Amino acid sequence: MEYTKFMSDRVKTMKGSAIREMFKRMADPEIISLAGGNPAAELFPGEELSKIAGKILMTSPTLALQYGTTDGYPAMRECAKKRAEKVNSVTDDDAILIMTGANQGIDLTAKAILNKGDKIVVESPSFIGSLNAFRTYEAQLVGVTVEDDGMSMEGLEEVLKNDSSIKIIYTIPTFQNPTGTTMSLTKRERMVELASKYDVLILEDNPYGDLRFSGEELPTLKSLDKEGRVIYAGSFSKILSPGMRLGYLVAPKALAEKIEVLKQVNDVHTPMLTQLMCVEFMKKYNIDDYIAKNCELYGRKCECMVESMKKYFPEGKVKWVVPEGGIFLWCECPTITDITPIVDRCLEKKVAIVPGSNFAVDMNAPSNMFRLNYSSATLEKIEEGVKRLGEVLSEML
Repeated sequence: MEYTKFMSDRVKTMKGSAIREMFKRMADPEIISLAGGNPAAELFPGEELSKIAGKILMTSPTLALQYGTTDGYPAMRECAKKRAEKVNSVTDDDAILIMTGANQGIDLTAKAILNKGDKIVVESPSFIGSLNAFRTYEAQLVGVTVEDDGMSMEGLEEVLKNDSSIKIIYTIPTFQNPTGTTMSLTKRERMVELASKYDVLILEDNPYGDLRFSGEELPTLKSLDKEGRVIYAGSFSKILSPGMRLGYLVAPKALAEKIEVLKQVNDVHTPMLTQLMCVEFMKKYNIDDYIAKNCELYGRKCECMVESMKKYFPEGKVKWVVPEGGIFLWCECPTITDITPIVDRCLEKKVAIVPGSNFAVDMNAPSNMFRLNYSSATLEKIEEGVKRLGEVLSEML
């Protein structure tokens, strides 16, 4: 049966995440994946969370298994508030909503703000999950180049100056996905100034901000905002567990009220059991100590990857910027225009990387860039994976 005729126009041309599709091709256990975005599984507090979950289900089964409130369990909202306060990213004029992952917060914010044909400024390249969310609502994506120190402010002002219909800017200013870059303080201050000057909102996505292993902390855009223009999305996925699907949104109350209604329609509320598990974990353990362990390991893994790249990549053929945190490293091959043949050859050599085209505003445009992930593989597999990648690059560049 042909089902296309039953589909809405907005989904007919939609494509799933190419990264997820790549995972389907990676069933071979011999393939070393440098392609995903998974946290280090060896750091998951499985034993601690198992005991916490068991205790909750024994002592508070009704609370854990019954419906909850859409905005989140009060103690969970307090946990999120403390994380936001730590980076000065919540005010008395804000409300905090617990989300089923920060991605839901991005999606529902887009749904609340974007009409069909509305324009949203995004970093180019940017996180495919958010780009696809914006495409779902038939928004027009306006890409602005990401430089070594974040989005180009000259480029941003140019598009804002020339198009008064733009409503919102989406940015991942700290350890950006996919580039791993961090927006400088000067650019952060300038972005907030431009948002005020041209009367637009900012959606600040900060899932990686806690994962700094070098350099100095920088203020969030939300903390620099004095006019209520910044909506802030935070996450527990990268600091506790992605499978628990816990994120949060800090938004001006007038916007938060509408987003809460949309969440009610979407999934009623975030699962109570995982909210309670997070609350109890943060009561019993020092989450900052746990985050510090993450940062220490990711710093070592990043260093291992960079040193392996220096050792195995063909000299002068690949450019990269070493990140100060997060989980990604972005590479460019200046002598070619399309990385796809190299990606395919890598799979033949049992190593997986992600082509830069996956993160582009124009999904059909070729890219000479690729993203590497260092958080999920072991140190040994990182070196072996980079070695295999280096062999392919030496062969094809």
